Amino acid sequence: MSNLAVTFILLFLDNPIAWIDAAVTLLKDAEVDAIIGPQSSEQASFLTGLADRAKVPVISFSATSPSLHPKSSSYFVRTAVDDSSQVEAIAAIVKHFNWAQVVLVHEDSYYGNSIIPYLCAAFSDINARVSHRIISIDPSLPINDVLLWKMKTMRTRIFVAHMSTSLASEFFPRAKRVGIMDEGYAWIVTRGVVDLLHSAGPNNIVQSMHGVLGVKPLIPRSNKLDSISARWKTNFFNESNSEFLRTELISLYGIWAYDTMWALAMAAERVGVREPPCSSSLDFPEAFGGIKTSQTGPKLLEAMSRVVFEGVGGKFHLVDGELPAFSSFQIVNVDGTSGVREVGIWRPGSGLKLKSIIFPGDSTVTPESLKAVTVSGRKLRIGVPVKPGFTELIKVKSDVASNVSIITGCYVEIFDAVMAALPYNVPYEYIPFQKPDGSSAGSYDEIAYQVFLKNFDAAVGDITITYKRLRYVDFSLPFTGGGGGGVFIIVPIKYDHSDGKLFFLKPFTKELWLTTIALFIFTGGAIWILEHRFNKAYRGPPNQHAGMIFYFPFMGLVFAQRERIVNNFARLVVVVWMFVVLILNSTYTASLSARLNVQRRKPAITGVTQLITKGDYVGCHKGSFIVDLLQDMGFDKLKIKTYEHAVDSEKALSKGSKKGGISALFSVMPYTKLFMSNFCDKYTTIGPIYPTEGFSYVFPKGSPLVPDISRAVIKLIESGRIPDIERKWTVNNNKECNEQDVDETVSIGIPLQSFKLLFLISMGTTMTCLLAFVVSYLYKNGDFLKSVLGSDATIRSKLGAVLMHFDQRDLKAFKEEGDDGGESVVGNDAIIVVSEETGNSIDIDSKIVGYIISEETDKYSIDNDDANIDIAEHCPIAQPSPL
Repeated sequence: MSNLAVTFILLFLDNPIAWIDAAVTLLKDAEVDAIIGPQSSEQASFLTGLADRAKVPVISFSATSPSLHPKSSSYFVRTAVDDSSQVEAIAAIVKHFNWAQVVLVHEDSYYGNSIIPYLCAAFSDINARVSHRIISIDPSLPINDVLLWKMKTMRTRIFVAHMSTSLASEFFPRAKRVGIMDEGYAWIVTRGVVDLLHSAGPNNIVQSMHGVLGVKPLIPRSNKLDSISARWKTNFFNESNSEFLRTELISLYGIWAYDTMWALAMAAERVGVREPPCSSSLDFPEAFGGIKTSQTGPKLLEAMSRVVFEGVGGKFHLVDGELPAFSSFQIVNVDGTSGVREVGIWRPGSGLKLKSIIFPGDSTVTPESLKAVTVSGRKLRIGVPVKPGFTELIKVKSDVASNVSIITGCYVEIFDAVMAALPYNVPYEYIPFQKPDGSSAGSYDEIAYQVFLKNFDAAVGDITITYKRLRYVDFSLPFTGGGGGGVFIIVPIKYDHSDGKLFFLKPFTKELWLTTIALFIFTGGAIWILEHRFNKAYRGPPNQHAGMIFYFPFMGLVFAQRERIVNNFARLVVVVWMFVVLILNSTYTASLSARLNVQRRKPAITGVTQLITKGDYVGCHKGSFIVDLLQDMGFDKLKIKTYEHAVDSEKALSKGSKKGGISALFSVMPYTKLFMSNFCDKYTTIGPIYPTEGFSYVFPKGSPLVPDISRAVIKLIESGRIPDIERKWTVNNNKECNEQDVDETVSIGIPLQSFKLLFLISMGTTMTCLLAFVVSYLYKNGDFLKSVLGSDATIRSKLGAVLMHFDQRDLKAFKEEGDDGGESVVGNDAIIVVSEETGNSIDIDSKIVGYIISEETDKYSIDNDDANIDIAEHCPIAQPSPL
């Protein structure tokens, strides 16, 4: 440093109000160019308003509230790290011990409240729940022991404390006297409270915090830090001061204060000569009148932002007006006899490994986040509804000899499994909701109301979640439902055999019928094309050709194949086609037979509207909420009957409404499944017509058990435990109920998709054979085609000649009798046309090229290379013999 003299005015204040007067004195009378030391965030927040007007930097090494940020004030500098930087390290401790719930304890102040949103967000990221917030601790008032006793009655045993050092020094000794620093509790404190331990606090404070965990920024050890710590202990401790516990290092605030003084001194040295302040053009409040505007303050602020040096706390460099957040934190454990010891280091992304921990009460056992729930030291009284029917779900049996009720059933076993899945032990006992004679003491609404009256601590059974009950009790998440909840209608089955006059078309869908017919026609046409040049059966007038196209493929459905096939391509097509016909025929026959023999099951009632319109009687389970639901739907109260046993309701259904019974039975899903497992051959279901959330457990409003029970229910559902218990109690293997599945399958025609691949194979084979046949024709008749295409005739004539030639017999394949009694002798090089009437004949010794129709004479002629012979001149009535 140079010889520049830098003067610091230090004011030591104990009165929390006097700091305002001191600040005004510094700005107005001393005309300072910078202020160091607003120790609290409230003080710093107030001073920044004056500092902005006076252009005097306010530098704080202890105002760590996240709500106060240098960006909000141009002249506020924080040579510290805000409190939000430590919340991830605290959350890592909670996650390490698998604590599911914590209680936040913080003072009701600017400093105490600002970190809470950051803590809650960090706990939410690790799925830890903040069950309570203790926010009634006012640092200006003495601690009320009533509040501490309230904390002792909480089930959550994990506390996270964030408070000032002055409040912490009073809070923890009182907490120890109350008993919330004993075994079974865990405490985590923030950096500010840990700093109390490093500030050489009294021995009784450290002893009262025995077993507490805390976090503090990791500051690397250095020679400079060791030197400062040694001087600190030498100057501030002596042998006679035995009330205070010696600490190894200076506190974090002391380190930041030391580096702040050096940084400001270095900035002042860079600024150089101080300029006197000038009168402010801004209007200050009357109480702060006379404050001038600093000319040196802006220069100091700018110079300090560029100061970089290796301080006691590490590298000093301001980013956006404050020190950057620490990347690593120490995890410390308070030992009441030896002070604070490091038990681990947390770094982002590297997890957390801790050494052995001493918890409050000098225990090494990790505390549970929740303690067991009891009521005045007794077992929880769990109310159970009493009903004679559906004993698979709930069954209450009284043992007269021992005067003890034996309670069993599906839902009792599920509740036992849920309670066993809790992370703590809860003693409980079942109490039947019954009269002295053993009969039911009331409906489900009434047993829920008994929970509200605190006569029961909870209720277990087939209790549905309804809005009416939610008004005075709480429910856990349902242990049934999950897509199977709701109200169903059980109605008799009626059988219907009528399929209509076109029942024979029902086995196939419309698409399959149309595709099959199209494939029949396509196959018939392909066989005609492949056979008509070689096979007499496919010759003749046009109507005969059309008849063969339709006759041949359809004939395969009912008769054996009798027509001789001479072309190999056609034979291949026929073989594949007959296989397709066989499959179609077999499938159609089987489907039609099934439709004629299977009984069509349909509900006798279509819905609620039909029941109300006809005025039929309906039934439901006794004591159920369905009674009120049916009245809300529009049913007359006199038309609603209730039943306790499944057998009684089945008898009423079998009688029907007109014979003193009922036309429909309304029931929730579990009852419906049990009923149908015994009577599925006579009844069917409609619905659900009304959704419900399923069965659940009933607790008093605000019961701490509700969230834990709900988590246990979800855990057992996902693991398959609850479904296994339900199958164990409710599955009935004595009754087969597959008729409905058969009926639904038969009622739907066979779709085109089922034969898609088979049809593609048939069409592919046919198309390949047609293509090969055409290629063979073109190859064998190349000369003819060249002659036709090379002639001077019109395109129409050329096309007609080619088609006519393609329609003729193959000259190399025939020698057979003619249809008119004459004879056509087919050779390789000539054709002889014989007429019985004239006896004239024409013998062409040259190779026949083809027939060409003359447009001028409309006469048939034979065109060869030597001459054009007119057939009509030699044989007037002769016609060209079909080739």
